[in-house]
Amino acid sequence: MDFINFYKPEIGQEEINEVTECLKSGWITTGPRVKQFEADFINYMKAGKHAVALNSGTAALHLAVEAMGVRENDVVIIPTITFAATAEVLRYYNAIPVFIDCREDDFCMDMDKLEQTLEDIFDGRKVPGLPDNHGPVKGIMPVHFSGQAVDILRCKKIAKKYNLFIIEDCAHCCPSYFKDEDGAWKMVGSTADIACYSFYANKTITTGEGGMALTNNDKLAERIRVMSLHGMNNNTRNRFSQNGSWYYEISDPGYKYNLTDIAASIGIQQLKKADSFWEKRRAIAKIYSEELSGVPGITIPIEQSNRKHSWHLYIIRVDKDVTGVERQDFIYQLKELNVGATVHYMPLHLHPCYRDTFNLKKEDFPVSVRIFEQIVSMPIYPSLTEGQVKYICKAVKKIVCK
Repeated sequence: MDFINFYKPEIGQEEINEVTECLKSGWITTGPRVKQFEADFINYMKAGKHAVALNSGTAALHLAVEAMGVRENDVVIIPTITFAATAEVLRYYNAIPVFIDCREDDFCMDMDKLEQTLEDIFDGRKVPGLPDNHGPVKGIMPVHFSGQAVDILRCKKIAKKYNLFIIEDCAHCCPSYFKDEDGAWKMVGSTADIACYSFYANKTITTGEGGMALTNNDKLAERIRVMSLHGMNNNTRNRFSQNGSWYYEISDPGYKYNLTDIAASIGIQQLKKADSFWEKRRAIAKIYSEELSGVPGITIPIEQSNRKHSWHLYIIRVDKDVTGVERQDFIYQLKELNVGATVHYMPLHLHPCYRDTFNLKKEDFPVSVRIFEQIVSMPIYPSLTEGQVKYICKAVKKIVCK
């Protein structure tokens, strides 16, 4: 068996043709294709009045935080198991990320612990990582981990109780669904103050690098759009088009976060395939679960009954006490058997940047640490064949069932 990469982007002739047409058009930076991609995204999501295409999911989170008015010493609640971007965009403003432990079954933010943490803060009790001179609690940034929605309905109730904003980190979701209070299926991110998506190379759809901020709020959308291009009140397309004006004013010192038409060209075609990509991922996840169910020491992911998982990641847990195999050695042995695998993620409170700055201890978030020490992300992408998936499962069994 040839080496099976952890991930491989799905780029077809449609994307190549669209990029070629973009290059031939003479307009390669932010322009008509970005505008089309934004409109197509709103139509696909069936939610949101405004979509702002950006050059990364991190940029989307950054501008969402800026638009919500987060400033120095403000407190925002996030899970500890997430990618670096969720916390770092808060640190750009010297705001304080307060971490929450995760649930054992789906690795998402534990709403019981979220509620308890907020009660402790508002009652003046000590919370891990929260300095005495902190500012007001401003918001919550839940992360839909690996593509399964967090309990967003309860999160919204908690946010309403404490008058907090919600910025949803939807980097792993396109598409992903949850059931609302009436039992209707809703797209993940469709009910947030701002929802932020990533189109990085290994995501469910890609633009190479790219992201999107989705919101129903006119003022938030305008703020994000202005701040994505240096704080200018007139975007490049308007300035340089036939009917545009050279004149612009800078309202605030902004950033250079706009998406290019070249990247949007890929996104336009990827979005058309999003549902078919999703179906293929679901089929692969099903094979994994069937093949690995009941293997001693291996725990497979579970899709909650009121969720539809995007299957951006398929994460298993390897219990060394049962398998006799350390997680790192398990990954190494997989690679020897021509299978790529990795880990998502080391909890943020274990990284020196947050551990040392906020005096955090490993045991502050025990569930997340226990999860981290066991998790392995397996290959999952649409072009992965049934034969390859079964070979991967056979490799797993070979390692743990000696």
